[in-house]
Amino acid sequence: MLLHLHPVNPQPRNIKTIVECLLDGGVIIYPTDTIYGLGCDIFQHKAVERICRIKQVDPAKAQLSFICYDLSDLSNYTKSISTPLYRMLKNYLPGPYTFILPASKQVPKILKSRKDTIGLRIPDNIIARSLIHELGHPILSSSLPGDFGPSTSNEAPLVEEYTDPEMIHDKFENLVDIVIDGGIGGILPSTVVDCTGDEPVVIRKGLGQWELEV
Repeated sequence: MLLHLHPVNPQPRNIKTIVECLLDGGVIIYPTDTIYGLGCDIFQHKAVERICRIKQVDPAKAQLSFICYDLSDLSNYTKSISTPLYRMLKNYLPGPYTFILPASKQVPKILKSRKDTIGLRIPDNIIARSLIHELGHPILSSSLPGDFGPSTSNEAPLVEEYTDPEMIHDKFENLVDIVIDGGIGGILPSTVVDCTGDEPVVIRKGLGQWELEV
């Protein structure tokens, strides 16, 4: 199903339809402030496994992350962080960044890395945050297969296949339940910053500019 949502004022009825799909274990493709991504309810274990099958990755080895509504979610899904780190996150979020943080016990085991960490995002995108607000908890965030992840083809993907919602729907409609049309997406993923050490370390340069980078 291809479902159009207004990028500034998402239709409440359509938001509700998508959230009902997520609660029922559905998998969606949705816009963020960077690229379109695969998503599901983080507490729907089978849906997470389904995304891993779509991505052709082992759930035990997959480096999965999820998007939150705002920084208030940090207390639920991360261990206690320092005041300077919180201020830094507040400075960069919402925005095109994924921060690797120590995971709390509330994070489903399938989403934790072997180091007991989790990648958290707060995208500057009204549709994505409206879904999370209506759902009441985070949504999985993963790039589409073939763009910034394992590819099922030896051919380089066309940019339009991963930025145009209608082309995304044509390509992935048999793999997911809903593709959200929130306008043309970007081509650069988020910048990933590891915050589990003494100093933040950029481990993937993406759309977000990192001023603390040496």
